[in-house]
Amino acid sequence: MNWNEIIVVRGGGDIATGIIHKLVRSGFKLIVLETAMPTAIRRKVSFCEAVYDGVAQVEGISCVKVDTYEEALEVIQKGNVPLMIDVAGTCIQEIKPLAVIDAIIAKKNLGTNRQMAPITIALGPGFEAGVDVDFVIETSRGHQLGKIIERGKAKPNTGIPGLINGYGEERVIHAPVEGRLHGIKEISDVVKEGELIAQVDEHPIYATLTGVLRGMIREGYQVKKGLKIIDIDPRESEKNNCFTISDKARCVAGSVLEAILIGYWRMNGR
Repeated sequence: MNWNEIIVVRGGGDIATGIIHKLVRSGFKLIVLETAMPTAIRRKVSFCEAVYDGVAQVEGISCVKVDTYEEALEVIQKGNVPLMIDVAGTCIQEIKPLAVIDAIIAKKNLGTNRQMAPITIALGPGFEAGVDVDFVIETSRGHQLGKIIERGKAKPNTGIPGLINGYGEERVIHAPVEGRLHGIKEISDVVKEGELIAQVDEHPIYATLTGVLRGMIREGYQVKKGLKIIDIDPRESEKNNCFTISDKARCVAGSVLEAILIGYWRMNGR
């Protein structure tokens, strides 16, 4: 394998970050493409926070915001991961990567196609393997999580979060109105059901269950009504999980790595 070839990951949220982290540790060179205003909930483990802060570090790997492909190559040479703002993926043609991974998890295809790279991979619903991309990775929690799909689609989006300790919908809070988010509690705080934890403008947001505040949209972000803004983990003992890559992200990342290797060896007649 030519280790000088680059892999492009569209998206830098927590699942994408798990993939990026694993691929970098496996010896690949990565470039991340993001929007100008990403909305990660699990901000402490999302490389997309580099858009705002210039640098984001997750489990020993740093992601650095850059403006040009030349700057990206310099960051790679230093052993870090460059992030560029490029919603449409227009720089992919210049980069000519070995693989493109759509890890936006928008539940729909925002433009990724098989012509972008020799190997194309997408996460979750909204894509058809063998048509839109080469491989689709199942992201729905359960027995099929991480399954590599070579023909067909992932499970449809249910809109219901996976169960943790018997809690599903209660774990996630959506913005009740449009406005600017102000966090009263912080990520990793233990919160009690009914406790005031945030506001959207003057509208109070109360904890829907007792647990650890696992994620929350960035302070001051202008949210739209219905946007997912807060994630609560009912396991009060799992505070450290707020700062580490999740089991789901690690599972999906392993499948992405496997899919890249499958695609590469097929390209080379093996």
